[in-house]
Amino acid sequence: MNDDPASLERLHDLVVPPPVPWWPPTPGWAMVLVALTLVMLALLTKAFIRWQADRYRREALHLLEDPDTKPAEWSALLKRTALAVWPREEVAHLTGKEWLAFLDRTAGMTVFSTGAGNAIESIAFDPKAAGEGGDLKAAVREWIQRHRKEGA
Repeated sequence: MNDDPASLERLHDLVVPPPVPWWPPTPGWAMVLVALTLVMLALLTKAFIRWQADRYRREALHLLEDPDTKPAEWSALLKRTALAVWPREEVAHLTGKEWLAFLDRTAGMTVFSTGAGNAIESIAFDPKAAGEGGDLKAAVREWIQRHRKEGA
């Protein structure tokens, strides 16, 4: 063997370290996974709570679309829907223009005071007055979908 340090006879293969394993992950990735899991659980919980809170809307819309529900019952349906959200003391006594103004105010609409929804109470007491039932039904459906409690 040659004592010269630059001699080609002294060359040998490079020792390559073993590859880095994929498992187990580092603690940082475990923390990221836990955080993502917690965020997903929080979002799913919030969505489920919202879905449960809107159950009364789905039931009201189902009753509205039910062929057995007559237009004369739509006013009572609106009142029951409103009572599911607002306290009885705030809603139960409303009639006439106050009721129509309440419906418009809570959904950001004007259809009950000035539009097709104006006939909701006359239809409740005189079922023969249901001439413009299509527009009125659309107004009732829109109120059920859009109403929000003030400050919520």
